Amino acid sequence: MTNTKPVIGVLALQGAVMPHKQHIESCGAEFRTVKTAKDIEDADAYILPGGESTTMLKLIDNFGLWDVLNDNFAKKPVWGICAGSILMAQTVTNPAQKSFGLLPMTVQRNGYGRQLDSHHTEINGYTVSLIRAPVITEIANDVEILASYDDTPVWVQKGNKMASTFHPELTMEYPSPMHKAFIDLL
Repeated sequence: MTNTKPVIGVLALQGAVMPHKQHIESCGAEFRTVKTAKDIEDADAYILPGGESTTMLKLIDNFGLWDVLNDNFAKKPVWGICAGSILMAQTVTNPAQKSFGLLPMTVQRNGYGRQLDSHHTEINGYTVSLIRAPVITEIANDVEILASYDDTPVWVQKGNKMASTFHPELTMEYPSPMHKAFIDLL
């Protein structure tokens, strides 16, 4: 029997990986951690989780995953969450850093402040966490704003690429509307 469930690969080098499992499975998809080139090739879509973007970049480079990720990201849906949204941005500030440039937007790292400034809020009626969250300071006209917080985009999409500066996976009401929207892209 063949698996007909879409495989959502969560990049498992660093960050909030396992909290996505129940959200993904509640949507009828298969959760899988991805750490190797083969894992990456076998996934139908990817979540770049929250964590520390510079650490993720170092690990991507150390394990030689940049090219396989870049190739697969060009063909398949990708959702970047918090640090993952930084990795997806075309331009990163505070400070500047390398990224995959998947979404035509500028992201300011730690835009809401330090760890002490982290907080919860409601986005589209669902409680999410903003943890040392980046701020989307600029987007291209063809990027759709799915949600805003304090008049600033916090959840955006262009085609099959999605980014959120908040963490929906930390709320234990399954599935989050954000996970459902991402899996619906498949």
